Amino acid sequence: MTSHESRQWDVLVVGDLNADLILAGEVTPQFGQVEKLIDDATLTIGGSAGIFACGAARLGLRVGFVGKVGADGFGRWMIEALSERGIDTSGIVMDPAIKTGLTVILSRGNDRALLTYSGSIAALRFDDIDLRLLPQTRHLHLGSYFLLDALRPDVPALFEAAHAQGVTVSLDTNYDPLEQWNGGLSAALDHVDVFLPNETELCAIAGLTDVESALAALSTQTPLVVVKRGAAGAMARQGDRIICAGSVPVNAIDSTGAGDSFDAGFVSGYLAGWPLERTLRLACACGALSTRAAGGTGAQPTLAEAEAVLSDW
Repeated sequence: MTSHESRQWDVLVVGDLNADLILAGEVTPQFGQVEKLIDDATLTIGGSAGIFACGAARLGLRVGFVGKVGADGFGRWMIEALSERGIDTSGIVMDPAIKTGLTVILSRGNDRALLTYSGSIAALRFDDIDLRLLPQTRHLHLGSYFLLDALRPDVPALFEAAHAQGVTVSLDTNYDPLEQWNGGLSAALDHVDVFLPNETELCAIAGLTDVESALAALSTQTPLVVVKRGAAGAMARQGDRIICAGSVPVNAIDSTGAGDSFDAGFVSGYLAGWPLERTLRLACACGALSTRAAGGTGAQPTLAEAEAVLSDW
């Protein structure tokens, strides 16, 4: 087995990769050919996994990406944009038979509405993933579990293969558009080291209405459960130990991808062997700082920037 010190990547990211078209303004779309003006429009890297990968690279981690795009303008642009951020894109499959996924986001500061064309996101399959990549990474992170239709049945096998290579695993399911909150998730959670839902997702998955009870229930299955609570900060439970961290006050422009930047911060601290308290605070800082610009990646902090916030917090 390859030692951690000699592995090519700190994190191998698997999951959704799509372009985000962010439309900013205090407007509500209206059918009937009603035209309304917005304040700004931004085309940027999207997908939970894609934003996480950029956040992890920005924090100084060595990152590889596994995903699928179409052989179209969006797909080529996504690969180029990730490469410019120092992310290894050799694990991305370009399929001429499908279109690259796209999300249109109507952003209103701390709130947003999303319309997603899944396209290549749902088409990523287990046999698209070269398992020979696993011994070359320290950690595997998977995002948008519920959007990965073709891969989802094999996620437990992927996680089990990662563990066999001494690779730790984190998972952020993100929201389930069908609101069924299952899809074999329990089997996947059996092989997860760090589970990173927000409080809506946590409660829906646990089938409970309050965060504390849901956290307790899921922590019996996963060693470390970290729940994102927006302006209320975050909570983590490891066994019987519960840690809380408050949010970092910022002038929020756009909350797109804040949870994914939070995840990147948490995984960074986790891999560095930081204490749980400091790791959770780093994650909160990374999530908050990412909201300073439109899109999920434009304002992601470096480790030095995030640590500067921690020292003043």
